[in-house]
Amino acid sequence: MSQRLIAIVEDEDPIRENYRDALGRYGFRTLGFPSRQAAETAFADQLPDLVIIDIGLGDEPEGGFQLCRNLRQRAPALPIIFLTARDSDLDAVSGLRLGADDYLTKDISTSQLLARVLALFRRLDALSEASVNPDLIEQGRLRLDPDALNAHWSEQRVALTVTEFWMVHCLARHPGHVKSRDQLMDAASLVVDDSTITSHIKRIRRKFESIDPDFIQLETVHGAGYRWLPSRH
Repeated sequence: MSQRLIAIVEDEDPIRENYRDALGRYGFRTLGFPSRQAAETAFADQLPDLVIIDIGLGDEPEGGFQLCRNLRQRAPALPIIFLTARDSDLDAVSGLRLGADDYLTKDISTSQLLARVLALFRRLDALSEASVNPDLIEQGRLRLDPDALNAHWSEQRVALTVTEFWMVHCLARHPGHVKSRDQLMDAASLVVDDSTITSHIKRIRRKFESIDPDFIQLETVHGAGYRWLPSRH
C-alpha cells in the first residue's frame, strides 16, 4: 500500500471527497482543502508528494494559479496536476506555463485521473532508481544530475519540473538526434496533445534563456520534433 500523500485543493466538497475516496481506495493517503489559504497554511509545515488543484477556488477565480506559482517557488520538482471544469486552451497553457505537470478537465474518469497520478510517480521512482546508477549527463554547458533531480546551465541552476527534466534528459542523452513528440511523451509518461508538448518546450526554452539570452541548444525540427544540439566546445 502506498504511503504517498496527495493533496486535493477543490472548493466543491462532493467533488473533493470523490477524488479522495478514489485515490484512497488505491492506497494513497489524502488531504482535502477547500481554499488556497487553507492549503498554504497546511503546506507551510509539510509539502505533500503530489498536489491536485482546481483553478477557481471560492472567491478566487484564479486561486489555483496563485497556489501553483507559490508551490513552484518552494519545490520545483513537486508534481502538480490541474483538474478543472475550465477547458479553454488559454487556461491549459497558463497552467503549464506556471509549471504544472498535467492539466485535466473534470469530465475525466477517476480511473484516468489515477493513471495520470501513477505516471507522475513512476517518473519520480525512475529518478530515484537512477540514484543507484546515476546517469549523469554533461553536454557542453549543460549538466543533468538525475540523482538530485538537478539541471544546471553554465553552473547556474535551472528550475525544471519533473516533466521538463525528463524531456531535457531524453533530448540531451542523444545530442543531434531528433525526438518526436511521441518519444518525448513516452519519456515523460504523458498522454497529451501536440500543443501541450509545445507549451512544455517553450517553457523549457524560456528557463534556459533567462540564464543565457544566447541559448540555442533546444532546436525545433519542423514536422519532425525537437533535438538538443551537440556542444561546440
